[in-house]
Amino acid sequence: MLTRIRNASAVRKAEVVIPFSKIKLAIAKILEQEGFVEKIENEEEGVTARKDIRIHLKYSGRTPVINGLDRVSKPGRRLYVNQNNLPKVRNGMGFAIVSTSQGLVTNKEARKRKLGGEVICQVY
Repeated sequence: MLTRIRNASAVRKAEVVIPFSKIKLAIAKILEQEGFVEKIENEEEGVTARKDIRIHLKYSGRTPVINGLDRVSKPGRRLYVNQNNLPKVRNGMGFAIVSTSQGLVTNKEARKRKLGGEVICQVY
């Protein structure tokens, strides 16, 4: 999902379509709340019942709002942090998405709630 968004943003596509999953939808909602994407749509195709997430990317003029989208925790090396070691992304100009016991939240929200968890990705 992250690579599709990064690639579509690099070639200035208006939108990107991603196969549905709950975690992808939660990540997309966080990107929308933080103002990095225009809007998201949850679609379901007719007969095949294939669900998709359509993400409308946001641009400032001709430059994409998303400058970087890096996956931190990978299948070969998961990165778990406690509430004291939550990452700061670009001195607060970006954010990290953290999977906690209360769902996916940004690093700023996890710090407020005093939660730790798995760092999924960084967005700046």
